Amino acid sequence: MLRTIRATRYVTPLREGGSLPALVEADDDGLYVLKLRGAGQGPKALVAEVIVGELGRSIGLAVPELVLAELDPVIAVAEPDPEIQDLLAASAGLNVGLDFLPGALPFDPACASDVDPELAASIVWLDALVTNVDRTPRNPNLLVWHGRTWLIDHGAALFQHHASDAITSRAAEPFPQIAEHVLLPYAASIADAGARLAPLIERPELERIVGLVPDAWRGGADYVEYLSRRLASPFAAEADDARR
Repeated sequence: MLRTIRATRYVTPLREGGSLPALVEADDDGLYVLKLRGAGQGPKALVAEVIVGELGRSIGLAVPELVLAELDPVIAVAEPDPEIQDLLAASAGLNVGLDFLPGALPFDPACASDVDPELAASIVWLDALVTNVDRTPRNPNLLVWHGRTWLIDHGAALFQHHASDAITSRAAEPFPQIAEHVLLPYAASIADAGARLAPLIERPELERIVGLVPDAWRGGADYVEYLSRRLASPFAAEADDARR
């Protein structure tokens, strides 16, 4: 299970995020980047945050700890921006928090060639699996912290679920957007990465990860079946082909 924390102090909005995440202090004295349920993409962005973040952790990638975060909107009464006040009011209750990495530096796309090719392949493989459209040179959604490359901001992944809960029928669809991935030109074989990583997230692990998501957020989407079918599709070979 994910830990549940309670936001006790609203520190500041993080305006570089399109969904206006917030930095909050919690009752465990930690700082968290709060992803808000009331933001534009609604709870399905939080579903993607949890599923993709925990998949990344399961295959050995560095992802900040994810927590469920209880929000009382009264903590933002001192915030002068009415847009933010409305957003917090719409997000009362459970949200998702990511452990704040103090001093982390944004990933520089100009340094992408310095990333270990096997690590790059693992990240590309994960993003191809979950149809993550948001790891491009323009917006890598990677941080460098304590000598490691950390994956953040997965709300745009699993993008098909925003159109319909009937995502399983689309699991084998090509994902041409992987050609824009910031690390693809520097990655080792994506297919070889898949041979190494797929056994780590067989169906029992998928069920465990999806089970971390609050039922009310999932709607009618069968994420376990979707990901199982996606794993059986040729997405890794398509990613290798995308750079040729």
